[in-house]
Amino acid sequence: MRIIKSGTLVTANEILEADILLDGEKIAAIGPNLDAPDAEVVDAAGKLVLPGGVDAHVHLDLPMFGTVSSDDHYTGGKAAAFGGTTTVIDFVPQDFPTMRECVDIWRAKADPKAAVDFGFHMNVTRFDEEIGGEIPHLPELGITSLKVFTAYNKRLRLSDGEIFRVMRIASNAGLLPLLHAENGDVIDILVTEALAAGNSSPEWHARPGVRWKRRCAALL
Repeated sequence: MRIIKSGTLVTANEILEADILLDGEKIAAIGPNLDAPDAEVVDAAGKLVLPGGVDAHVHLDLPMFGTVSSDDHYTGGKAAAFGGTTTVIDFVPQDFPTMRECVDIWRAKADPKAAVDFGFHMNVTRFDEEIGGEIPHLPELGITSLKVFTAYNKRLRLSDGEIFRVMRIASNAGLLPLLHAENGDVIDILVTEALAAGNSSPEWHARPGVRWKRRCAALL
Protein backbone atom coordinates (compact mmCIF):
# COMPACT_ATOMS: atom_id res chain seq x y z
CA MET A 1 0.00 0.00 0.00
CA ARG A 2 1.09 3.58 -0.67
CA ILE A 3 -0.41 6.97 0.15
CA ILE A 4 0.33 10.10 -1.84
CA LYS A 5 -0.28 12.84 0.73
CA SER A 6 -1.21 16.51 0.52
CA GLY A 7 -0.97 16.92 -3.22
CA THR A 8 -3.12 18.97 -5.58
CA LEU A 9 -5.03 16.38 -7.61
CA VAL A 10 -5.98 17.13 -11.20
CA THR A 11 -8.77 14.90 -12.51
CA ALA A 12 -10.97 15.00 -15.61
CA ASN A 13 -13.60 16.91 -13.61
CA GLU A 14 -11.91 19.00 -10.93
CA ILE A 15 -8.79 20.19 -9.10
CA LEU A 16 -8.73 19.42 -5.38
CA GLU A 17 -6.47 19.03 -2.37
CA ALA A 18 -6.59 15.37 -1.34
CA ASP A 19 -4.66 12.18 -0.66
CA ILE A 20 -4.57 9.08 -2.86
CA LEU A 21 -4.42 5.56 -1.43
CA LEU A 22 -2.85 3.05 -3.84
CA ASP A 23 -3.22 -0.71 -3.57
CA GLY A 24 -0.66 -2.12 -5.97
CA GLU A 25 -1.34 -0.40 -9.28
CA LYS A 26 -4.93 0.55 -8.46
CA ILE A 27 -6.39 3.61 -6.74
CA ALA A 28 -8.21 2.37 -3.64
CA ALA A 29 -9.43 5.73 -2.31
CA ILE A 30 -9.23 9.48 -2.78
CA GLY A 31 -9.95 11.88 0.07
CA PRO A 32 -8.57 14.13 2.80
CA ASN A 33 -6.37 12.77 5.59
CA LEU A 34 -6.30 9.16 4.39
CA ASP A 35 -4.47 6.64 6.54
CA ALA A 36 -3.55 2.97 6.22
CA PRO A 37 -1.37 0.88 8.52
CA ASP A 38 2.12 0.21 7.19
CA ALA A 39 1.47 2.19 3.98
CA GLU A 40 4.42 3.95 2.40
CA VAL A 41 3.83 7.71 2.47
CA VAL A 42 4.83 9.95 -0.44
CA ASP A 43 4.75 13.65 0.43
CA ALA A 44 3.30 15.58 -2.55
CA ALA A 45 2.76 18.89 -0.75
CA GLY A 46 3.10 21.78 -3.17
CA LYS A 47 2.98 19.47 -6.17
CA LEU A 48 0.41 18.62 -8.82
CA VAL A 49 -0.66 14.97 -9.02
CA LEU A 50 -1.92 14.14 -12.52
CA PRO A 51 -2.92 11.00 -14.39
CA GLY A 52 -0.15 9.57 -16.58
CA GLY A 53 -0.12 10.85 -20.13
CA VAL A 54 -0.74 8.74 -23.23
CA ASP A 55 1.47 9.27 -26.29
CA ALA A 56 -0.55 7.85 -29.17
CA HIS A 57 2.21 8.10 -31.80
CA VAL A 58 5.67 6.64 -31.16
CA HIS A 59 8.14 4.72 -33.34
CA LEU A 60 10.29 2.36 -31.25
CA ASP A 61 13.02 0.06 -32.57
CA LEU A 62 11.64 0.65 -36.06
CA PRO A 63 13.71 -0.28 -39.13
CA MET A 64 12.89 2.07 -42.01
CA PHE A 65 14.65 3.15 -45.20
CA GLY A 66 18.06 1.84 -44.20
CA THR A 67 18.09 3.07 -40.60
CA VAL A 68 16.47 2.26 -37.24
CA SER A 69 14.66 4.67 -34.92
CA SER A 70 16.91 5.87 -32.10
CA ASP A 71 14.86 4.55 -29.16
CA ASP A 72 13.76 1.02 -28.36
CA HIS A 73 10.91 0.04 -26.05
CA TYR A 74 13.09 0.50 -22.97
CA THR A 75 14.86 3.79 -23.70
CA GLY A 76 11.77 5.33 -25.31
CA GLY A 77 9.52 4.17 -22.48
CA LYS A 78 11.97 5.44 -19.84
CA ALA A 79 12.11 8.86 -21.51
CA ALA A 80 8.31 8.91 -21.65
CA ALA A 81 8.03 8.08 -17.95
CA PHE A 82 10.41 10.92 -17.01
CA GLY A 83 8.05 13.27 -18.85
CA GLY A 84 4.93 11.95 -17.11
CA THR A 85 3.77 9.71 -19.97
CA THR A 86 2.91 6.24 -18.73
CA THR A 87 1.41 4.71 -21.88
CA VAL A 88 2.72 4.76 -25.46
CA ILE A 89 1.14 3.42 -28.64
CA ASP A 90 3.65 2.11 -31.17
CA PHE A 91 3.17 1.18 -34.83
CA VAL A 92 3.54 -2.41 -36.05
CA PRO A 93 5.09 -2.52 -39.55
CA GLN A 94 3.60 -4.92 -42.07
CA ASP A 95 6.93 -6.62 -42.78
CA PHE A 96 5.81 -10.26 -42.52
CA PRO A 97 3.27 -12.37 -44.43
CA THR A 98 0.39 -12.16 -41.94
CA MET A 99 -0.71 -9.50 -39.50
CA ARG A 100 -0.59 -12.00 -36.64
CA GLU A 101 3.08 -12.69 -37.40
CA CYS A 102 3.79 -8.94 -37.49
CA VAL A 103 2.14 -8.40 -34.11
CA ASP A 104 3.76 -11.45 -32.51
CA ILE A 105 7.22 -10.33 -33.63
CA TRP A 106 6.62 -6.79 -32.35
CA ARG A 107 5.37 -8.14 -29.02
CA ALA A 108 8.52 -10.26 -28.74
CA LYS A 109 10.60 -7.08 -29.18
CA ALA A 110 8.53 -4.98 -26.76
CA ASP A 111 7.56 -7.35 -23.94
CA PRO A 112 11.05 -7.91 -22.44
CA LYS A 113 12.02 -4.22 -22.63
CA ALA A 114 8.92 -2.08 -22.11
CA ALA A 115 9.41 0.50 -19.35
CA VAL A 116 5.79 1.75 -19.45
CA ASP A 117 2.42 0.43 -20.57
CA PHE A 118 2.08 0.16 -24.34
CA GLY A 119 -0.33 -0.62 -27.13
CA PHE A 120 -0.10 -0.94 -30.91
CA HIS A 121 -1.53 0.52 -34.08
CA MET A 122 -1.31 -1.76 -37.16
CA ASN A 123 0.24 -0.31 -40.32
CA VAL A 124 -1.42 -1.42 -43.55
CA THR A 125 1.14 -0.89 -46.32
CA ARG A 126 0.06 -3.65 -48.71
CA PHE A 127 -3.43 -4.91 -49.35
CA ASP A 128 -5.14 -7.91 -50.92
CA GLU A 129 -8.15 -10.09 -50.14
CA GLU A 130 -6.31 -12.12 -47.49
CA ILE A 131 -5.22 -8.99 -45.65
CA GLY A 132 -8.76 -7.64 -45.92
CA GLY A 133 -9.91 -10.81 -44.19
CA GLU A 134 -7.35 -10.37 -41.40
CA ILE A 135 -8.20 -6.78 -40.49
CA PRO A 136 -11.47 -7.55 -38.59
CA HIS A 137 -9.51 -9.93 -36.33
CA LEU A 138 -7.03 -7.30 -35.13
CA PRO A 139 -9.00 -6.69 -31.86
CA GLU A 140 -8.31 -10.33 -30.97
CA LEU A 141 -4.62 -9.31 -30.99
CA GLY A 142 -5.29 -6.28 -28.79
CA ILE A 143 -5.28 -3.76 -31.66
CA THR A 144 -8.22 -1.44 -32.35
CA SER A 145 -6.64 1.04 -34.78
CA LEU A 146 -4.75 0.90 -38.06
CA LYS A 147 -2.81 3.29 -40.27
CA VAL A 148 -2.61 3.84 -44.01
CA PHE A 149 -0.39 6.20 -46.03
CA THR A 150 -0.89 8.55 -48.98
CA ALA A 151 2.88 9.25 -48.94
CA TYR A 152 6.01 7.14 -49.51
CA ASN A 153 5.27 6.03 -53.07
CA LYS A 154 6.30 2.47 -53.94
CA ARG A 155 7.17 1.83 -50.28
CA LEU A 156 4.29 2.34 -47.84
CA ARG A 157 1.57 3.99 -49.92
CA LEU A 158 -1.64 2.20 -50.88
CA SER A 159 -3.74 3.27 -53.85
CA ASP A 160 -6.78 5.43 -53.12
CA GLY A 161 -9.04 2.49 -53.89
CA GLU A 162 -7.16 0.25 -51.48
CA ILE A 163 -7.32 2.92 -48.77
CA PHE A 164 -11.07 3.18 -49.32
CA ARG A 165 -11.46 -0.58 -48.96
CA VAL A 166 -9.34 -0.65 -45.81
CA MET A 167 -11.33 2.19 -44.25
CA ARG A 168 -14.62 0.50 -45.09
CA ILE A 169 -13.48 -2.78 -43.53
CA ALA A 170 -12.22 -0.87 -40.47
CA SER A 171 -15.57 0.88 -40.10
CA ASN A 172 -17.49 -2.38 -40.24
CA ALA A 173 -15.13 -3.93 -37.67
CA GLY A 174 -15.26 -0.99 -35.26
CA LEU A 175 -11.60 -0.11 -35.83
CA LEU A 176 -10.20 3.43 -35.91
CA PRO A 177 -8.36 4.19 -39.19
CA LEU A 178 -5.49 6.68 -39.12
CA LEU A 179 -4.13 8.39 -42.26
CA HIS A 180 -0.63 9.73 -42.94
CA ALA A 181 -1.98 12.48 -45.16
CA GLU A 182 0.77 13.82 -47.42
CA ASN A 183 0.70 13.74 -51.21
CA GLY A 184 3.31 11.23 -52.34
CA ASP A 185 3.32 12.45 -55.94
CA VAL A 186 3.99 16.06 -54.93
CA ILE A 187 6.68 14.98 -52.47
CA ASP A 188 8.49 13.03 -55.21
CA ILE A 189 8.57 16.13 -57.43
CA LEU A 190 9.86 18.33 -54.59
CA VAL A 191 12.52 15.79 -53.63
CA THR A 192 13.76 15.60 -57.23
CA GLU A 193 13.90 19.42 -57.43
CA ALA A 194 15.71 19.72 -54.09
CA LEU A 195 18.34 17.15 -55.02
CA ALA A 196 18.89 18.74 -58.42
CA ALA A 197 19.52 22.06 -56.66
CA GLY A 198 21.91 20.44 -54.18
CA ASN A 199 19.54 21.04 -51.27
CA SER A 200 20.11 17.85 -49.29
CA SER A 201 20.78 19.13 -45.75
CA PRO A 202 18.13 18.50 -43.05
CA GLU A 203 16.36 21.87 -43.21
CA TRP A 204 15.24 21.11 -46.78
CA HIS A 205 13.06 18.31 -45.48
CA ALA A 206 10.54 21.04 -44.62
CA ARG A 207 11.38 23.99 -46.86
CA PRO A 208 10.24 22.61 -50.25
CA GLY A 209 6.83 21.75 -48.79
CA VAL A 210 6.49 25.23 -47.30
CA ARG A 211 7.33 26.81 -50.67
CA TRP A 212 4.75 24.63 -52.43
CA LYS A 213 2.06 25.64 -49.92
CA ARG A 214 2.86 29.33 -50.50
CA ARG A 215 2.51 28.87 -54.23
CA CYS A 216 -0.88 27.22 -53.76
CA ALA A 217 -1.99 30.05 -51.47
CA ALA A 218 -0.90 32.61 -54.09
CA LEU A 219 -2.96 30.85 -56.73
CA LEU A 220 -6.01 31.03 -54.48
